[in-house]
Amino acid sequence: MSSERSTLITARPPGLVDVLDRILDKGLVIAGDIKVSLANVELLTLQIRLLVCSIDKAEQIGLNWWRYDTNLTTRAERAEAENVELRERLSELELEIRKLATAGVAAANREQNQLANSGRGGRKAKARRRNP
Repeated sequence: MSSERSTLITARPPGLVDVLDRILDKGLVIAGDIKVSLANVELLTLQIRLLVCSIDKAEQIGLNWWRYDTNLTTRAERAEAENVELRERLSELELEIRKLATAGVAAANREQNQLANSGRGGRKAKARRRNP
């Protein structure tokens, strides 16, 4: 009777746990396209790609995006802090560039004024020398 019982146990269809174990071990890919058209004018296209597998299997096939997703990793806080720091530094540099540009324009204006004034003063002195 024990051999009869073992035959019945192995002959039964796999359960949900067996199916999930096999899917996670081997992987399952579901792909499909849905297109919505009206009068031969395509209004909407949905491309669906679904991969169901274990993390180990995903790494074997070269998928590891979750390691770098800032919403999923513990590095997210560090990355966010670094982003804030970089934004602040960028703002400081932009402000410094604006100040330098303003100072450069002011210096150029002063130089032009000095050249113009020196040219006028030289002409007046020459005119005075000619007409005593």
